[in-house]
Amino acid sequence: MINKKNIGNYGEDYACEYIKNKGYTILNRNYFSKNGEIDIIALKEDVLIFIEVKTRCFSNYGLGEESINYFKKAKCIKTARYYIHKNNLYHLNARFDVITITLDIDRNKKSIQYYEDAFS
Repeated sequence: MINKKNIGNYGEDYACEYIKNKGYTILNRNYFSKNGEIDIIALKEDVLIFIEVKTRCFSNYGLGEESINYFKKAKCIKTARYYIHKNNLYHLNARFDVITITLDIDRNKKSIQYYEDAFS
């Protein structure tokens, strides 16, 4: 049975494989703080990357990137600041990326879009 949690987990797994193939190191997945959650925290060279993943099965629900509003961004930023502070990672540059995945279950196809530095 397809449900929102399964689709989200599948999308995050696919996103992790995608960025690993691009040379990123995964540091954390589904990192929670009192401020919110970040789907993937990765490192590439000296850049700490906080990644929000949005997976959709049908485009009639809108594009994944459209669901990341001001409040979602603010929660991600607060959570990232907490992560940097807790892990004493002030020496690293940081950015926020977005990965959107669209699944076409009937045709067994998927597409991925990567938006680097999406919050600026």
